[in-house]
Amino acid sequence: MSEYYQANQEQQQYAQQTIEQPQGHPKPILAIRDVTKSYHQGTREIQVLNSISADIFKGEAIALVGPSGSGKSSLLHILGMLDKADSGKVYLNGQDCTNFNDAERTAIRKSDIGFVYQFHQLLPEFSALENVVIPQLINGHSQKEAMARAKVILEFLGLQERLGHRPNAMSGGEQQRVAIARAIANEPTLLLADEPTGNLDPNTAERVFQSLIGLIRQTGLAAIIATHNLELASRMDRVLQMQEGKLYSYIPQQQQGTGEL
Repeated sequence: MSEYYQANQEQQQYAQQTIEQPQGHPKPILAIRDVTKSYHQGTREIQVLNSISADIFKGEAIALVGPSGSGKSSLLHILGMLDKADSGKVYLNGQDCTNFNDAERTAIRKSDIGFVYQFHQLLPEFSALENVVIPQLINGHSQKEAMARAKVILEFLGLQERLGHRPNAMSGGEQQRVAIARAIANEPTLLLADEPTGNLDPNTAERVFQSLIGLIRQTGLAAIIATHNLELASRMDRVLQMQEGKLYSYIPQQQQGTGEL
């Protein structure tokens, strides 16, 4: 990976600081502290996350890279409150979520975390508009409010001509953009995307990537995007590399000297 990225030692050191940030430093949307996770295969214990720490800030588009089996999905599941770490802490918006019960974890997923998967997982019997409205209704928004917000997001993503179309009448890229709209419909502060362009051809992947980055810039989301596409990763603000259970922070070479992080 060193041929693509230059290590940022300041970021690595900053990731080890406690949640209480010094005055003048922005507070992270997401703070990960000494998180570990192991799985058992028979009598064998496999450690996939080995005391990892990091901070993710508002408006950052973060690439999460690493070979298959390196722990990327395990980390995303823990950060998304879908799984629990063996040890360590996870803070979201300054709140310690480590010991949340199932109801609390469900509530924070609904209100503060958006998910985008490699396969769009849209509801096939509903239109693009309805797929974006439904999670808002579940979260307590009125139908009028949910419809208005869904239209705004879908139009921003260039889907104004597809509002009434069901998934099987849309292209793969259009379906994935609807999935992105659905993920941010409830105005989360954290977006987690697991290979959101991995099932798309290069041209479609580029358009979906541009849509995703545009939303991050427009809304100020903090986003972690797991990807095997190093070219896309090099265009994000920062890269987190999973390697042998450890997490390393890099700034892409093309971001060096731009004044952007």
